[in-house]
Amino acid sequence: MNKTEKKRPEKTEKKKTAGKRLKTAAILLGCIAVAGIVSAAVINARVRSAGGSMMISPEDASTSGGFDCIVVLGCGVYDDGTPSPMLRDRLERAVSLYESGAAPKLLMSGDHGREDYDEVNVMKKFALDRGVPAEDIFTDHAGFSTYETVYRAKAVFAAKKVLVVTQKYHLYRALYIAKRLGLEARGVDADLNRYGGQTLRDVREVAARCKDFFGCIFKPEPTFLGEVIPISGDGRLTEG
Repeated sequence: MNKTEKKRPEKTEKKKTAGKRLKTAAILLGCIAVAGIVSAAVINARVRSAGGSMMISPEDASTSGGFDCIVVLGCGVYDDGTPSPMLRDRLERAVSLYESGAAPKLLMSGDHGREDYDEVNVMKKFALDRGVPAEDIFTDHAGFSTYETVYRAKAVFAAKKVLVVTQKYHLYRALYIAKRLGLEARGVDADLNRYGGQTLRDVREVAARCKDFFGCIFKPEPTFLGEVIPISGDGRLTEG
């Protein structure tokens, strides 16, 4: 028997060992992936169930009363200073609820983290153009996320009972966060039209629900807090 023949069994055994390791690793990764998918599904169902139980109709919102303010969650705006279709519908719904007496104040919360991008003043202008007095419009310039908007509504604007307005797919999470942060909240959806790209938003929302589920456990502070500006006061104090 030559040297090559002697080494063949050793090489075969090494290949078998490597193959077993790869198979074990593949099984382990598969188990982790399945566990992640199951966990995401459970969290998603929990957020939807909790948030869904706090949704009400516009009619119920108008007659129930007792809300400190209507929280309007920000969304994209165009370079010409006009709201995107989704944001326009949120604003239409919110102003309509304000006009019906659902709440005495509007809290426009969105992203104004850069000089060249300003959601909140676009939102405020929409309400002003619809005849809402400036003193009834509060602007939250540091609502960089749904979690931060809700956190600041309570911590900065001293709101206790809020009516949240956004599209339904997003409203589940906003209301869940409000409940976990100690706010009494109800929500009215702003699905006044159909919007392109909803499938992608639905997929991304699953990940966002998981993120905020854990965020509501640890309750990190938002990017900015600042002095308290009670929602019961004059909204012009928040101009900027």
